[in-house]
Amino acid sequence: MNHRHFRLFKPYGYLSQFTTNAKHERNKKFLGELYEFPEGTMAIGRLDKNSEGLLLLTTDGKVSAKITSTKVEKEYYVQVDGDITEDALVQLQNGLELSHQGETYTTLPCSAVKLDTVPHFPERAKKIRDDRHGTTSWIAITITEGKFRQVRKMTSKVGFPTLRLIRTRIGSIYLNGLAMGQVESLKDL
Repeated sequence: MNHRHFRLFKPYGYLSQFTTNAKHERNKKFLGELYEFPEGTMAIGRLDKNSEGLLLLTTDGKVSAKITSTKVEKEYYVQVDGDITEDALVQLQNGLELSHQGETYTTLPCSAVKLDTVPHFPERAKKIRDDRHGTTSWIAITITEGKFRQVRKMTSKVGFPTLRLIRTRIGSIYLNGLAMGQVESLKDL
């Protein structure tokens, strides 16, 4: 079977799935609205509804398992509430104790740096609060895991809640060059 692979700039407000029968998700936006994907296409990992950026898709489950493993880095640019401190960055880098569904876990050490300049991304469909409500800063976080809403939980835990989260890289594949909502077919992953 010839498998197909894609990269997508997932917009804010879309779920990382194609359809649902659930009543509570009737008015939601799904990836299938952005492109005519072949049957059997799956998102590799997920970005929650409020997150944006690089999402890889494939028809090959083995490729999906390889990319979601802890061997592949995932990089995020994160706008946080407040001017992030060096201490908070060190805490992020060293790993934090978080919980998911009543289970406690410690995040793996990661890269976390404050960005000197504000990255240029398309404006989000839903406005982020403006400077009248306090300062914000941007950081780059690179992790190799990705449990449920992990990056958001990490920044919140160190006192700088996430305002905007954009995945910019998975392994050697970058978001660069894609417009918001754009899908590009890839030869391999």
